Amino acid sequence: MMVPPLSERPVTEEDEEQFRRESMPRKYTLRQRWADYRAEARANRPKGTKARVQAWLHVEPFYWGMRATYVILFVGAVFAVYINGVAEGWWHAWGEKPTVAATTMPAARPAPSASSSTEAAMSGGYQIGPDGVLVRPAEHAASTYTKPELPEEAKENTERGAELAAEYYHALMGYSWNTGDTSVLLGISDPDSTFATSYADDVAELYSNGWAYGSESEISHIVRVEPIPENGNDVRPNTIAVTFQLSSKTGVLCQGQKIVKRDREYQSLLTLYMTWQDDHWIETQGSLITDASK
Repeated sequence: MMVPPLSERPVTEEDEEQFRRESMPRKYTLRQRWADYRAEARANRPKGTKARVQAWLHVEPFYWGMRATYVILFVGAVFAVYINGVAEGWWHAWGEKPTVAATTMPAARPAPSASSSTEAAMSGGYQIGPDGVLVRPAEHAASTYTKPELPEEAKENTERGAELAAEYYHALMGYSWNTGDTSVLLGISDPDSTFATSYADDVAELYSNGWAYGSESEISHIVRVEPIPENGNDVRPNTIAVTFQLSSKTGVLCQGQKIVKRDREYQSLLTLYMTWQDDHWIETQGSLITDASK
């Protein structure tokens, strides 16, 4: 029995070649697979927005857990980047407004003047006044010192009165040195007293080109209080000699633009001749012996 041919047309070489190409396995690339997947997804995608939302919501709990995990990881990553940016100064914290100092240019510093450069060279930071002398600190101004007052008992013609008058005189010496005011001291001194005039001259010379403060002197011991007989020469009638042992500190001295500070305590002897004259005690002679190591 003969099998009839499928076609009466003879088989040519082109037909055989086409048959071989069609029968060979095709290369299925990754791009083709992705294209097929997208085409299938589009075909199976619900039509309309509402249908798509319902399809997205109606999934198994496992997929909901996966979605929540992805969202938490994403939010955490964003928050970490935000915190790191704030710490590094890449941007400001949420709700924080930049300050004026951060948004404006810093004010230019004034160029140092000649006085400020000189002040920087001086120890203690004293300013230079118009007269070229360092300015006295306000907290140690002369007005901060209280003028001593004469005790009532010092107005009596007694040895005790002479002693208290001498203590008052000693207090005036410290007041004059710290303030430059020698008027009261000279007011209870005899005009011929070389001790009083020399001390007042020293104070005037100091304050002509400087000042002083912090000088302290205390009476540590009363050495003697005794009447001195008149000699018809330099000792007048009704004179009582009073000698004090003193413990003193020089304090701070300024001469021009030089500061000297002496805090070491030193000892000295102050002797005053107090003379009762015109119903009050006045100083007629005096001496101050100080140890040479002060």
